[in-house]
Amino acid sequence: MMDAGRHPNIKLLTNSDVTKVSGYVGNYTVTIRKKPRYVKEDLCVGCLQCVENCTYKEAKFPDEFNVGLGKRKPVYLPFPQATPQVVLIDPDKCIHFKTGKCKKTCAEACDRKAIDFDQKEEFLDVKVGAIIVATGFETFNAATLPYYGYGKYPNVYTSLEVERLTSASGPTGGEVILRDGSHPKSVGIIHCVGSRDEKTNRWCSRVCCMYSLKLAHMMKDRTEAEVYNFYIDMRSPGKSYEEFYDKVLSEGVHFIRGRVADVTDWAVTPAEEGKLVIRVEDTLIGVVRRIPVDMVILSTGLEPQADAAHVASLFGISRSADGFFAEAHPKLRPVETNTDGVFLAGCAQGPRDIPDTVAHAGAAASMAIGMLNRREVTIDPTVAHVHEELCGACKTCLSVCPYGAISMDPTKNVAHVNEALCKGCGTCAASCPASAMTARHFSTEQILAQIEALLREPAKTAEGARL
Repeated sequence: MMDAGRHPNIKLLTNSDVTKVSGYVGNYTVTIRKKPRYVKEDLCVGCLQCVENCTYKEAKFPDEFNVGLGKRKPVYLPFPQATPQVVLIDPDKCIHFKTGKCKKTCAEACDRKAIDFDQKEEFLDVKVGAIIVATGFETFNAATLPYYGYGKYPNVYTSLEVERLTSASGPTGGEVILRDGSHPKSVGIIHCVGSRDEKTNRWCSRVCCMYSLKLAHMMKDRTEAEVYNFYIDMRSPGKSYEEFYDKVLSEGVHFIRGRVADVTDWAVTPAEEGKLVIRVEDTLIGVVRRIPVDMVILSTGLEPQADAAHVASLFGISRSADGFFAEAHPKLRPVETNTDGVFLAGCAQGPRDIPDTVAHAGAAASMAIGMLNRREVTIDPTVAHVHEELCGACKTCLSVCPYGAISMDPTKNVAHVNEALCKGCGTCAASCPASAMTARHFSTEQILAQIEALLREPAKTAEGARL
């Protein structure tokens, strides 16, 4: 990330989002809304004096980067390795924006005068030749599965929360502690929460097994607790992944094959008093087991971003049945979409781990650069064609075109097809009430001629054999 921020040919626009995309391959216009940070990026050097001198002497608001486990102030750095290293002010939390009565001690502490409470949002129009969509993923919301106890029992954590707990830059400095400040002596890690489940998501999230093994290893290393992994199938296909699985096995981590039924605090025996009880059918020995633990970690799966439908509409790309963005072909064109000039990278296309994501992103960048270096684009000849003498300017085709390839010619007052955008799907031709739209090389006459040729009686040679 730091290398990208320092590269002379890369311009980073943080705290921004795309509001509109128009044009076609090689000639896109992207409208970007740049939200105000209330900090001048060219002046801020990330010294954090404004954070230390904020009117709030103590951090009071949930820190999004630490998944709510830590606190932050209204002026803050989004995360330790943020690029650029520039703070921002949260207008929903800052006293100045809420009441107008703040002392503005943050601005007084900044000797570079980088604080600007009068900043407004900006809209930028950027001309680009290609677009790479890398919107990432969301983790499954474990609270939607009440039988796992997330949100009900304080010592049920998601994997992302534990990831922050074990990090040296996390809210506890890397020390694994429970809500009451004690250290866990037994930990249960439940795999496939929100994955491979008919009730939630049917797909495998691909990363859960390996990060569950990593967390099990770290729990052993940091706490010396008894660690139980509850899994359906162990999937470790990556380079050296199986070796790591063997290493965790050798460390004494317990593996129980079976889907967990529920997590409760109901004690049946004295050993379960004050514990969380994981009830699971151990399919390898054919019995239902009750495992008392101090801490439960839910290995949540990966899902498409909540705004994936909006993004798909914005860039004119389609989505697969699971909600992720669809590639043009899973084997031959894995990083391309059906919209020329728009490419996919990483988990926007589907769940994948870090090595696969890096390879996928590199492939997307290479395809985009290769396309631009060719300086010309080959398009499919089967595109829509307007018979202008028949067009009644009813605009039906404009409303049904899924690629936004049709517009109205203001001079002739007839429909016009942008052949660089058209994919020859035939929707406009089927919808046109005046039959003014046809698909080149796919007309009704051509289709009927092909059908007639298929059904024609084969000719015979002089000897009577069929040709």
